[in-house]
Amino acid sequence: MVDELLASPHIEIVHIYASGDYYGNKPFTKVTEAEMKKISALTTPPNILAVCRIPSESSTIPDLDKELVLILDDIRDPGNLGTIIRIADWFGIKYIFCTAECVDAYNPKVVQASMGSIARIKVDYKNLRGVLQQCSDKQIKVYGAKLDGTNILNEQLNPNGVLIIGNESNGISPELSTYITNAIKIPSSPHGPSGGGAESLNAAMATAILCAEFRRNELKGI
Repeated sequence: MVDELLASPHIEIVHIYASGDYYGNKPFTKVTEAEMKKISALTTPPNILAVCRIPSESSTIPDLDKELVLILDDIRDPGNLGTIIRIADWFGIKYIFCTAECVDAYNPKVVQASMGSIARIKVDYKNLRGVLQQCSDKQIKVYGAKLDGTNILNEQLNPNGVLIIGNESNGISPELSTYITNAIKIPSSPHGPSGGGAESLNAAMATAILCAEFRRNELKGI
């Protein structure tokens, strides 16, 4: 993860502490294992720790007709957010916009779950009306993951635009739902248990499946 952060375009490493050998090209402070245990939040700390400066919020909005952007609405679980950041990285999604109610992207559990992807993905907390109004003005499709949406396997997906993922329990808020142009869902299998089956998918798991569908055509030849 430290190697990933060293190459990050938007996260600045302030200092590195190492209790073992470190072969990077950035100055570091040698500490003992006991000292590392004191400064690390982990029960079993690694032999390297980086102190980073949290990047400032970006004032610009990417060109949404040339990017696929994720909007996360009230994602509370750190593991889910970290995993979604990792998923975005895997599928080449550069920007994630979060509502103010989402867990902090720099919560240690989020950073750990991202497995270094936080170094490449720009996560911003914005008043999302401006982002979604741009979509409306430019007639850019806004997809929303909803249980009553259209089967995603039957949709002609635009590879660019916005995909909204809602809260783990309550889904997408009414405020953001008004901007959705295409409500989509992941169909459950008819071979699943009848009655008493899973009501929904984990937010991160659903994001992975949806992103794979958005990238399906460009991934076919790889």
